Amino acid sequence: MEFIPIIAFILALACVGYLVSKRIRRISANIKLGKPFAPVGRQGERLKTMLLVAFGQGKMFHKPLVGLLHFVIYAGFLLVNVEVLEIIIDGITGQHRIFSQFLPTSFYNFLIGFFEFLAVSVIAVCVIFLWRRNIQKVARFQKAEIKGWARLDANLILVFEIVLMFAILTMNATDSILQARHVHHYPNVGEKFLFSQFLIPIFQGIENNTVLTVIERTAWWLHILGIMGFALYVTYSKHLHIFLAFPNTYFSNLEAKGKFKNNAIVTREVNLALGLIQDDGVASEVTRFGAKDATDLTWKNLMDAYSCTECGRCTASCPANLTGKKLSPRKVMMDTRDRIDEIGRYLESGKSLADALAAGNPLYSEQYTSKEELMACTTCNACVEACPINIDPLSIIIQMRQYIAMEESATPPAWTAMLQNIETSFSPWKFAPTDRFNWANDLK
Repeated sequence: MEFIPIIAFILALACVGYLVSKRIRRISANIKLGKPFAPVGRQGERLKTMLLVAFGQGKMFHKPLVGLLHFVIYAGFLLVNVEVLEIIIDGITGQHRIFSQFLPTSFYNFLIGFFEFLAVSVIAVCVIFLWRRNIQKVARFQKAEIKGWARLDANLILVFEIVLMFAILTMNATDSILQARHVHHYPNVGEKFLFSQFLIPIFQGIENNTVLTVIERTAWWLHILGIMGFALYVTYSKHLHIFLAFPNTYFSNLEAKGKFKNNAIVTREVNLALGLIQDDGVASEVTRFGAKDATDLTWKNLMDAYSCTECGRCTASCPANLTGKKLSPRKVMMDTRDRIDEIGRYLESGKSLADALAAGNPLYSEQYTSKEELMACTTCNACVEACPINIDPLSIIIQMRQYIAMEESATPPAWTAMLQNIETSFSPWKFAPTDRFNWANDLK
């Protein structure tokens, strides 16, 4: 009978491992559906950016209090789960607190106390974040795109973390009582633990050690199964940024904000027309100018979409959105992720890529991102600057606007006139190039 918990634990671990790896492969395959993207060198600068922005949470501290709270929940949750290593070893071997057998008692108690301090800190911050979202109702959490699953997802993960942290404290409190009573395999590690000792009075009145053991084991299983469930859940959640923030910031755009890359094919054709380069006889393979669907974007754009935490800082800083326009950079990222996920599901069902693309509405459509939204963008880069993990919604917006201009020829009349003037008069205004500097004639 003593092997049943070990077998159950190993089966649960294997099952979750399989499901997580399957989901990771699907997300990876979805990202690879994007067009090639080759960031240019600067590895040292990229590593520094990743360490400062992703690991150090540097951009979060633009608002110090919110940044500190986020850092507590981020670092706390990660460090608390170092204890999971001991739980996994215990689960596989059938031991209990195996590290206490090898570490000095004082050091082991210090570690557990530190983990409990972090657990309590995470609980406190999660409660604050729940209050901000549901009672205070911070404006950026109330936008139209944050409804239904998006709102539920944010609340679920906070409640989930509170439950997991309470499970640790309950496990440690009941464990301390069982240690003091010298119950079978519960090793006496000396002192009561830092915070869970305050929960001991709740359980101290339970005289039946079997009942107390059931409570301790239930908390133990709840915590470890919760961690396993969390690992799977985040692959379907906005909280995937916990992991993707690192590669995403490493490959982030290091060029000056506002610097646009010319379309390579168009640049080649212009240079040929001006005689600046010689025709090599190789015809340009053009499937589409700009982006109509998610697969027309680069794989970095798709990684951006999966990395988005839906915090809404981009939308809160967007001048178009602030003046009542329909554009929301956060929604653009959510639309991109939803669309590439939809394509991935079609591919999983056995459809070809062509059939998968034809089966749903493209990214540029009323169902996802509409023309009205795209045309509202001022290309100011406020959204890019605001993002805490260097996501670039503007890149996606510009590529879809290129499609509107170059494939549909459907830019607004004022834009069309400006573009024609640039083509014929080399300026946005319709006058002869020789008159361009007449405005300076009267200057002294």
